[in-house]
Amino acid sequence: MLEIVRLVLGPAQTNCYLLADPDKKEAVAIDPAWDGERILKAGRQRGWRITNIWLTHAHFDHFGGAGAVADGSSPMPPVALHPADYPLWRASGGAPLFGLQIDPGPEPTIDLVHGMQLFLADQLVEVRHAPGHTPGHVLFYLPGQAVAFCGDIIFQGSIGRTDLPGGDYQTLIDSIQSQVLSLPDDTRLLSGHGGETSVGLERKSNPFLIS
Repeated sequence: MLEIVRLVLGPAQTNCYLLADPDKKEAVAIDPAWDGERILKAGRQRGWRITNIWLTHAHFDHFGGAGAVADGSSPMPPVALHPADYPLWRASGGAPLFGLQIDPGPEPTIDLVHGMQLFLADQLVEVRHAPGHTPGHVLFYLPGQAVAFCGDIIFQGSIGRTDLPGGDYQTLIDSIQSQVLSLPDDTRLLSGHGGETSVGLERKSNPFLIS
């Protein structure tokens, strides 16, 4: 069983997750939002080495800590991102629009695509492309643990913004319907902001999804 640690970081109170194989002492940093030293410390306290960085999308508040994580890890962990979000990543994730500067860290070298299968220990991680918040947004679904890391697609009782460049409301709703609500109701949804929810709860009560 993989272990999950949540850290709430940065000016947007973004959730960063460490997904770890406790036996091999290896972890993936999903959306290293900010303050990479805190992410590294959380891993080191548990004896984990961060071997990969996986980004749900390329808004600055989801990879603002990637540079420090990479600098403090040996060897340097590769970064995975959907290619449709590369232009946003190269624009520092929109940070200058908010008067912020970030260290973007190493350029992504793993191209995430829909249906791609990643593995941590013996656990399958399925990549699901879910645009609408950004063109290259993905979620990471672990069927063996009934959990999905869904970035800014869906939140507890809400959905992601679509008013930023590259966002589109109907595309986001379509993505939620096809990539989130198609999962079993007991699937835990770990979002980019706020608390945990589930597919069944959002299907039943999310005001944006009830027709």
